Amino acid sequence: MPVTFPGESPEYRAARDRLLQQEVELRRSLEAVARARRALPPGGVVADGYRFEGVDKAGATRQYELAELFGDRPTLAIYSFMYGPERDEPCPMCTGVITALDAVADHIAQRMEMCVIAESPLPRLRAFAEQRGWRRVRMLSAIGSRYNTDYHGKTARGNDSSMMNVFRRDGDVVRHFWGSELFYAKSDPGEDDRGVDLLNPVFNMLDLTPEGRGDFYTKLRYP
Repeated sequence: MPVTFPGESPEYRAARDRLLQQEVELRRSLEAVARARRALPPGGVVADGYRFEGVDKAGATRQYELAELFGDRPTLAIYSFMYGPERDEPCPMCTGVITALDAVADHIAQRMEMCVIAESPLPRLRAFAEQRGWRRVRMLSAIGSRYNTDYHGKTARGNDSSMMNVFRRDGDVVRHFWGSELFYAKSDPGEDDRGVDLLNPVFNMLDLTPEGRGDFYTKLRYP
């Protein structure tokens, strides 16, 4: 059904219709990428030994192996939060992404498990989560674990990096399924790395505006 809005000019409608076709192609591309992602062959088997510190349902602190984080789900997503010991404050962009994930965590939990890890002491992570009002997302400390090194939550120089990894469990075997490698792919001039852009509602909203995202970057607090 053709769509028009009050007061629009013929020039606007013609340009908008051309843009609409681009949006249709983008939708097709997103669907094609999602199909190709689902069709990936089995990834590498996850070695034993990745351990994280967290809090169980009774409130007790304990160590978890990666395989335990699946719960009763076959799929697990782990977001590497840029809040390592070298940071006085966490990454603002990561903070915005986790805020969004926390808001929809109950919905995500119907199909998969999800957690956030960082190389900070667990009390520090939990204190920050409390400050931000995060109630649903599971926070784990990765201090002493090689997980970020092996699964690219750190760059080759040892700096922390935002990274989403998805794992699949088949019986007793855990395999890596997908990681947000786009961060490490060379971007075109003027483009952001957009490694976890699809997870970030802030930048997706700004892309709908006449001004675009410009040089805006999220902050931990605003005036």
